[in-house]
Amino acid sequence: MKRSFGLFAITSLLAACTAYTSPARETWRNYLRGASMSEMTDQARVAKRPVYLGAGGRLVGDAVMVSVGAEYGDKVANDNVAAVQYMANLEFTLYDALRKPGISVQRAGTDVVVILVRDAIMELDAPEISQGGADTLSTIAKILKKYDATFIEIAGYTDAMRDTRGAAALSNDMAMRTGVFLAQHKINPARMFIVGRGAARPIAAQDDIGRLTNRRVEIRIAPAR
Repeated sequence: MKRSFGLFAITSLLAACTAYTSPARETWRNYLRGASMSEMTDQARVAKRPVYLGAGGRLVGDAVMVSVGAEYGDKVANDNVAAVQYMANLEFTLYDALRKPGISVQRAGTDVVVILVRDAIMELDAPEISQGGADTLSTIAKILKKYDATFIEIAGYTDAMRDTRGAAALSNDMAMRTGVFLAQHKINPARMFIVGRGAARPIAAQDDIGRLTNRRVEIRIAPAR
């Protein structure tokens, strides 16, 4: 018995130490079947809703038992109350779970945005998710599975680059790589919008320190209505 337990413990330890590796790029579209390769605009969410519901998605009003503050018979008011409650709980859960350098959780209206500086989730010298990044994204995936009445926009960004095509390709790689990881961890791709924005929308100066911050992945989470 002791020997069997020892072998099991060793096997478990080796599995835990195995570094995550993204699947072959030619298979990414298979993992992301149902995802939209576009920005998560209001119009895009409306257009995506039938696909999302057809893939087993649910609306935020169905996910929350609306009580205090809900107007009886007023579906719009009820949905608004549900969304506020739901997203506030999601924001707190993410904030509490992601207290790490290079990661922040912010509120944008009803939406919640998780900002992941590239170096916090990817290898420094390779376009691959790091072990620490895999741990962080696994945590995010667990929370997104619980708060599943949401759409998710995954956007990649670079710092300022002279090669705009290269910046677009690099940012798209980061976004898709993150989306594939989440899909592998049971996040429904029908919830996803994936986009690479290159050097657009910098959040810091384009100096040496600011560049590191501008290289990032943003996961924007919106209530599904």
